[in-house]
Amino acid sequence: MLGEPARRPATYVAPWELDDVGGVVVAVDVLRAFTTAAYALAAGATSIWLAAGVEEAVALGREIPGALVMGEEHGRRPPGFHLSNSPVAVAQADVAGRVLVQRTSAGTQGMIAATSADRLFAASLVCASATAAAVTAAGLGAPTYVITGRLPGDPDGGEDDLLTAQLIERARLDHALESQTTAEAVARSPEAARTLAAGEGDVDPDDIAYATAVDRFDFAMEAERVDGRLRLVRSGPTPPTRVPSATSPTDAGPAC
Repeated sequence: MLGEPARRPATYVAPWELDDVGGVVVAVDVLRAFTTAAYALAAGATSIWLAAGVEEAVALGREIPGALVMGEEHGRRPPGFHLSNSPVAVAQADVAGRVLVQRTSAGTQGMIAATSADRLFAASLVCASATAAAVTAAGLGAPTYVITGRLPGDPDGGEDDLLTAQLIERARLDHALESQTTAEAVARSPEAARTLAAGEGDVDPDDIAYATAVDRFDFAMEAERVDGRLRLVRSGPTPPTRVPSATSPTDAGPAC
């Protein structure tokens, strides 16, 4: 059957296993990078540029007029960042019409590592079904999920991201989502405990509740490749017109 390739089982990999992985790649970071990114886009941010390093993020933020830099290093907001990695803080911030730059220890690294992806999405529970729909609409077969919480020093980590990826895959295959069970498991995960331990100023007590609101948003987040960088934008089942490559617009890109 013509539709069968799209129904093959997906694969789940760590960021360092992404060499030459093409097709559709979905990088998952539910606690908290791509939850925070989704709340930012829902609040009206126009786009989110992804950076690998702290200094790179700060420099990029300075290049883009009016940009805000958000994210973390070792769970804490670095000097020069306007916002932490808290979805609550970002949802409450004035980001409407603003360009953001995001750098995190896991999520953005996983996206940047997916250099061979034909289509690249960032995902979390809040946009799970929309992500599944976008993956299906891409028509490139079963996706590869990047469990960004699996780090070289913690190769068995990322339980929260794996649970999230499995829910997205159930949505793609039209299976029961098991939303409540998944949300509760993510909230009980070691990653949730570590997140809350980051402390006041870097995490809000409601961050976990914000992160486990399954399908709160009806959009996916797709990465455009622009001048050698990745930029996240809102995406529905219909793909953006210039993905994976795009020309940097004058009002939303870094100065040349």
